[in-house]
Amino acid sequence: MMDHRGLASSIVTPRMAGGIQMPGSLRASGAFGPTSFTAPKMAPFMIPSAAESKYDLMYYLKGALAGGICCGFTHGAMTLVDVVKTRMQLSPAEYTGMGQGFKKVIADEGAGALLTGLAPTAFGYFIQGWFKFGGVEFFKINITSMIGEQAAWNSKTSIYLASSAMAEFIADIFLCPYEACRIRLVSQPDYADSLMGVAKRMSSEMGFVGAFYSGFVPILFKQVPYTMAKFAVQGKAQDVMYASLGGTPKSEAGKIGVSLASGVVAGVVAAIISHPADTLLSKMNKGGAGGDGGMFQRMGNIAAETGLVKLCTTGLGARCIMIGTLTAGQFGIFDIVMGAVGASKFHFHDPNH
Repeated sequence: MMDHRGLASSIVTPRMAGGIQMPGSLRASGAFGPTSFTAPKMAPFMIPSAAESKYDLMYYLKGALAGGICCGFTHGAMTLVDVVKTRMQLSPAEYTGMGQGFKKVIADEGAGALLTGLAPTAFGYFIQGWFKFGGVEFFKINITSMIGEQAAWNSKTSIYLASSAMAEFIADIFLCPYEACRIRLVSQPDYADSLMGVAKRMSSEMGFVGAFYSGFVPILFKQVPYTMAKFAVQGKAQDVMYASLGGTPKSEAGKIGVSLASGVVAGVVAAIISHPADTLLSKMNKGGAGGDGGMFQRMGNIAAETGLVKLCTTGLGARCIMIGTLTAGQFGIFDIVMGAVGASKFHFHDPNH
């Protein structure tokens, strides 16, 4: 007869195995003869923690939905600022500042021109936010699952950077066509009268790749560093704010307040880092900019014509205001939507405390 220690050692659950799935059937001898034990299978992509049931496919879908809503709403709301910022990048001699730019657009084209490109902005960034925020949740949870909670706690900044880079790369594949249409509408308001009209005309004139993916490399240079900085800096700023408050706020309002404040810090830093590529992307999608050569030749021509200083500074103030505001809004709205759909957001934590 097997004593209780022998029996316990022969029954291993997924949690006791550190999250490693055990063979489907284990056998042990007991007082009543051979007994069959079937080890429960873990659902794929779960983090082996006390709350493992929360991090399943439904959690990732909720995270993706919250990301789509927060990005689509904030970018759409900032369309009027983005219109002036893009004009400043494309025609700096005509648009010399934010205030002057607003006045000029309204005087020349009417107030409605400030909403040029709203449709591709809202749709494009909803899709981008879906893959970006959903992807960051997916990657950081599964990296934590692979390396363990203590190692993840010690390397959380690196995990933020890696997760956001992978998620943003995927998101940009879907964002790039919408961004190309948006910039064409802003730079040439009379090009077409709708998103579909812009897409059809660009495709017929330039071909699918030329129309929608000529700016893919610049958008990667812009979005990947921006997103890496956004999530890593926001995570660090949030930790500092929590420490200064003596821990995580107990109220939801307090948590959202920290998300908003840390989002502003992250947005400004991310805007400065990604601004040169943002200027390059705007010019790449302007008709005829950089000549008729290949993508990299056009990028080189534009950079040489513009100059490094102007590439880094033209429209930077407007972009810091825009990105600081929308990044704060994104993290705040993301937390609100996650709470509304009943999802408890994943946070790194020290398992020793």
